Amino acid sequence: MMVVDAPVPAASPTRSPMRVFARRVLRSKVNLACLVFLGLVVVCAVFAPVIAPFDPNLQHLDSRYLPPFRWPYVFGTDDLGRDVLSRALLASRVSVIAPLISVGVALALGVSFGLAAGFVGGRVDSVLGRLADAVNSIPALVLALAVIAVLGPGLVNAMLAVGLASAPRLFRVVRGATLAVREETYIEASTVVGCSRLRTVAVHVLPNIRSPLLVQTSLLMSFALLAEASLSFLGLGIQPPDPSWGAMLRTAFEQQFLGPWLVVVPGLLIMCMVLSFNLLGDGIRDAIGRERGTW
Repeated sequence: MMVVDAPVPAASPTRSPMRVFARRVLRSKVNLACLVFLGLVVVCAVFAPVIAPFDPNLQHLDSRYLPPFRWPYVFGTDDLGRDVLSRALLASRVSVIAPLISVGVALALGVSFGLAAGFVGGRVDSVLGRLADAVNSIPALVLALAVIAVLGPGLVNAMLAVGLASAPRLFRVVRGATLAVREETYIEASTVVGCSRLRTVAVHVLPNIRSPLLVQTSLLMSFALLAEASLSFLGLGIQPPDPSWGAMLRTAFEQQFLGPWLVVVPGLLIMCMVLSFNLLGDGIRDAIGRERGTW
């Protein structure tokens, strides 16, 4: 009897779940366009001193209220003769740093407290839930105004307050996701083999709730950007002479009859950046839905 050895097919390479998820997100042209725009803003923020054609705070009093496309001022000048393009480029730093501070504070508080409440449960869950309800009952801008009244105006103080006000939203999301994950078999198995609570949360719980965290983070970035612009518009955020898009809107509002074009550049930049964060959040949520549909 003759035995023929059949060739064993090569095992297909396993793909990383994060790589698959990133491919689903980038498959959409809208998501890709949003990422490209946000990347350009970050590049402008990093290289603003090199890209800016003029000193953003240099005053040309003989060139006040120049309209756009008057060489060498591409976007015109403001009430003090400062180049609008240079100030918008330097202000992009504030629009990148401010959401990072706010969302960083919200993630640190919301994720840690949400994990503790969802995984430990009991009295810890009850106390942290009541605390989150108390903070959530105060509007973010009102809380920011209260913190600024105590600590003084400034970008860091304002964004710390906005991050504190945004933490309850993340707390609810993380707590709910942790409660669902806590009942899974692998969580019970890790407890049986002697893993500590901290290791179980870090290794098994946190990686399995990253998807809703990504969606909420992108939405909170847009909220933090609007909050910073609002506080700077009120004169409570970044302080003069440093520029920010919100402060530029304030100048445009004060000089609306002499320079009506001054509102265009900061207004469009804020709108496009907020829209990019929101559309990217929707794209991430859709990718999560498709991922779950394949399970």
